[in-house]
Amino acid sequence: METDEDRVDAAVLALLYLTLDRDGRAWKGFDWSVMNRLHDKGMIHNPVGKAKSVLLTEEGIAESERLFREMFAKTI
Repeated sequence: METDEDRVDAAVLALLYLTLDRDGRAWKGFDWSVMNRLHDKGMIHNPVGKAKSVLLTEEGIAESERLFREMFAKTI
């Protein structure tokens, strides 16, 4: 099976919204290759380091919320 990396990246970015704090940090417990691609796309700051969280960019925060709502919000 071939994986659509863009769809995986979108799902991970949406899931980062679950642990996003008011300072724009989220737990980075996802695959390193996905985190590196999100960094390359400008959604998160450099994920390399000992911290257990990653800082999302302003664009990343907005896109994370949009994707989370699109993928997981209940429709009324």
